Amino acid sequence: MSQKENDQLIPTIIQDYRSGEILMLAYMNKESLELTKKTGYTWFWSRSRQKLWNKGETSGNKQKVKKIFYDCDADTYLVLVDQIGGVACHTGNRSCFYRCLYEEPGFEGVEFDQLSEKSVFNQLFKVIEDRKSKLPDNSYTASLLKSGLSQILAKVKEELFETIEAAEKGKATDLVSEISDLIYHLFVLMAAKNVTIEDVERELKRRRENSLVEKS
Repeated sequence: MSQKENDQLIPTIIQDYRSGEILMLAYMNKESLELTKKTGYTWFWSRSRQKLWNKGETSGNKQKVKKIFYDCDADTYLVLVDQIGGVACHTGNRSCFYRCLYEEPGFEGVEFDQLSEKSVFNQLFKVIEDRKSKLPDNSYTASLLKSGLSQILAKVKEELFETIEAAEKGKATDLVSEISDLIYHLFVLMAAKNVTIEDVERELKRRRENSLVEKS
């Protein structure tokens, strides 16, 4: 790249590699870029503290780097990441861009933070997490979470047995229904134990990569 990389701070856009959601904007210099490439996790230069910092070093919300692009003028980076912990902003929001400055009248698009909801599983889990934080009185999910771990586990066991029974004796439609019930109650268990979909995805990916290595 040009001499700008050596002498200037480079604006760096951080984007979720799965959903395309913009998570944050920070600044890199040559040293932080090299650390990012060497470690595989994002490093930036803090303009306020005048020092290097590793994203998530204290919070645990690290960013695993998937790919780094630079623009046509070679003065901006775009970094695709796996946002570990699901939170990029120091405020506790997933993205730093959680406040709307302007909206076209009559606009009916999705809210910005919904861009990360890439599947019905993510949408369902988001609803469960919302019920966990608000605990509304008229919510079955909230009542289940308030009942405690033993009751949640009992429901998971119940749905597991019903899924097995449907597989052995029932129709395909019955099995789909029971699997859906089981997945829902597993998600409730995950929320109760602070396990995220991203945590499970990372574990499955680790297993897949290990299996590929063993077969090679």
